Amino acid sequence: MGKKMMILGGSALQVPAIKAAKELGYEIILVDYDENAAGFALADVKLVVSTLDMEEVYRQALVYRPDVVITSTSDGPVRTAAYVNEKLGKKPDLAYEDSLCATIKSHMRKRLEENHVPIPAYYIAEDWEEFREAAKALGWRCIVKPSDNAGSRGVTLLDGGEKTEEELRQVYAYSKGNSRNGIVMVEEFMSGEEVSVEAMTVNGRTTIIAITDKYITQPPYFVEVAHSEPSRLSGEIQERIREVALQAVRAIRLQNGPSHTEIKVTKEGPKVVEIAARLGGDFITSRLVPLSTGVDLVGASVRLAAGEEPDLFPKWQRAAAIHFIQSGKGKLKRLEAGEEVFGMDGVEEAVLYKKAGDITNGTRSSNDRLGHIITVGRTPEEAMEAGRKALERICMEYEE
Repeated sequence: MGKKMMILGGSALQVPAIKAAKELGYEIILVDYDENAAGFALADVKLVVSTLDMEEVYRQALVYRPDVVITSTSDGPVRTAAYVNEKLGKKPDLAYEDSLCATIKSHMRKRLEENHVPIPAYYIAEDWEEFREAAKALGWRCIVKPSDNAGSRGVTLLDGGEKTEEELRQVYAYSKGNSRNGIVMVEEFMSGEEVSVEAMTVNGRTTIIAITDKYITQPPYFVEVAHSEPSRLSGEIQERIREVALQAVRAIRLQNGPSHTEIKVTKEGPKVVEIAARLGGDFITSRLVPLSTGVDLVGASVRLAAGEEPDLFPKWQRAAAIHFIQSGKGKLKRLEAGEEVFGMDGVEEAVLYKKAGDITNGTRSSNDRLGHIITVGRTPEEAMEAGRKALERICMEYEE
């Protein structure tokens, strides 16, 4: 009987992991709520099931008997994979209890605080009154976000100064409306450079592969508009970032698997924004890490899940960047990447997500992006500049 791998999530960001598993000879049992998910074209068994429905995924696992259950770049399915693997009696690379600390921000903050990992001041608001008191305690200047969502959905800034009740209720409703468990986090606003740390843990020992510089939209929303590798921060600051990231990985008790830790470099030092027990999304680990280091982090994570030793040794030191095409408001009349974009120096890839006729409402979450451009260079500055030049050649028009 052939080897079987159940993969939770079939979006375009998960396709590299599906391909890597097939190359290892696995039969792919793919789970996604979207019957049109890109990965279904590669799957041997297609299950149109929510990856957050733990009991149904477990029931399907009892039917198909996979050797292992994994996810690649999505937060919520990390919990489901941990739950199902435990129920199937497989040795947990991340226990279900610990998976909560890597996917639900209220659990995450408590666990990091208990393990003395540097984090911002925070409050957990389960209702309107708790939210209002938390915002007041932080001087009305704070980050408000749902406890259990991703992709910047429901994240906004209270920008200081006492607010009317109507203004506060709008902010609270926006975050709560994006929170599956109804809990809202109210956190100290941290200023400073933001990075993510891409790492792999093997038998409890963590190797940091790359530090990624992140570029974010202006408040009140916090959507990532570009990433680049390697980091341009000083060697001393990068070392402090590594120390904090390793602390965070130890705190969630990850034994085997990838991690993606987002960190702000504040005046008090690096502090953890969030940690995820999965590969970084936004094509960071599927494209930027291989382009900048030569390490196939997606393939390594699949091999590790399959019980094989992953190759984490860097092959080169280059630079790579990704820019996301930001949306305006209205109905798209035209969105094109001309042939000259693909022929520009340093451009590796240009992909559009939207088309003429689509309605867009500005950039409030990662779902609002219009496309991306991936570039390379000898230095991160060179890769970023190539991306900026390519963005200028994207043709975008809105109907009046």
